[in-house]
Amino acid sequence: QVQLVESGGGSVQAGGSLRLSCALSGYRWSTYCLGWFRQAPGKGREGVATIASNETTKYTDSVKGRFTISRDSAKNTLDLQMHSLKPEDTAMYYCAAALPSTCYSNSRLPEGRLFLYWGQGTQVTVSS
Repeated sequence: QVQLVESGGGSVQAGGSLRLSCALSGYRWSTYCLGWFRQAPGKGREGVATIASNETTKYTDSVKGRFTISRDSAKNTLDLQMHSLKPEDTAMYYCAAALPSTCYSNSRLPEGRLFLYWGQGTQVTVSS
């Protein structure tokens, strides 16, 4: 059974750090394109970062230099280390998986509609 389970969310003050983790099971994920997305209340889903099987990464501009995406293909885990958090980072964060080519399609962050499998999300709240 395909399953993606996020953990690590919580409430922090601005400037703080959090590390999100996603455990993937039920499939061979090592070749898949993996990503983190977020959705704030009243807003659309936004891509945060993606990582290819060769560990090529892409980030949305607003998190560059503050967030780091990583994967451990042996353990089937995906992480998002977040530093210097801002109130505007407040959102539900989701991990997702897509076909390998998705991460290489173009220079831009792949769109969420291209991702086939999704977790249930973990809430991140940043207070000022």
